[in-house]
Amino acid sequence: MPERHQRVGIIPRKSHPAALEAARQLCSWLGARGREVYLEDSIEGDYAGTRLGAAELRQTIDFLVVLGGDGTLIHAASVLAGKPIPIFGVNMGSLGFMTEIPVSEMLPALEEALEGRYAVSERMKLDAALYRGDGPPLVRQQVLNDVVISKGALARIADLDVSFDGKPVTLYKADGIIVATPTGSTAYSLSAGGPILYPSLDAVVLAPICPHTLTQRPIVVPPDRAIGIVLQSDNGEVFLTLDGQSGLAMERGDRVEVVRSADRVLLVNNPRLDYFSILRAKLRWGLR
Repeated sequence: MPERHQRVGIIPRKSHPAALEAARQLCSWLGARGREVYLEDSIEGDYAGTRLGAAELRQTIDFLVVLGGDGTLIHAASVLAGKPIPIFGVNMGSLGFMTEIPVSEMLPALEEALEGRYAVSERMKLDAALYRGDGPPLVRQQVLNDVVISKGALARIADLDVSFDGKPVTLYKADGIIVATPTGSTAYSLSAGGPILYPSLDAVVLAPICPHTLTQRPIVVPPDRAIGIVLQSDNGEVFLTLDGQSGLAMERGDRVEVVRSADRVLLVNNPRLDYFSILRAKLRWGLR
């Protein structure tokens, strides 16, 4: 028998009035159907649901509805912190590769999903850590999309020494480098000329940003080895950014290590769409 979900979390995009209004209506709709409703404690306003902090929220819910775009879904994945809870992504905007359910189809699709009648796409995550000297990591975080090292607007080209499983790859002289999951291959990596990877693949993209040498192209590597990146230059501001949500300034000699995470993100599929339908719609393939 399919699993029936009873404890439903809702995470709307906080700066989007339509998403907040949809969350308010959804709270009432779920409550009328006997579901327990939970929201992040940072959500302000009048909602028919219980407010919880991130840690308590992920320990309580068994299903999560996200109202927004891919950025909101990335935030939601960080709230879950690796707990395998299905995420039902409702697209409140125009460009969303992960939020597959249009708001016009939200209620009938959600009714089916809450009764356990849905399929999920398991998305790979990466574990990234920044080291300075021999000490513990300055930051360690899981990412769903990408790990980005990039220079500031006025900084000169960065020298980034990249290794794969301890073996040297190359010294990139570039504006930066992107380490992306298949999910993240349609984000910043795509803008930097990287390939699109089918989201169920186990692979990682290394995409240099504006490399000084034209022969240094994006490459795809297996995810079961450690990727190391050492900043060798001191030419100005260079930053590490994780999933576009948090960042830290880097210094010469800093080392970033990236490995595949043991955790996965479970995204509820839209049964009326496949991945190539999404690409055609979002990237406007076939149109002049």
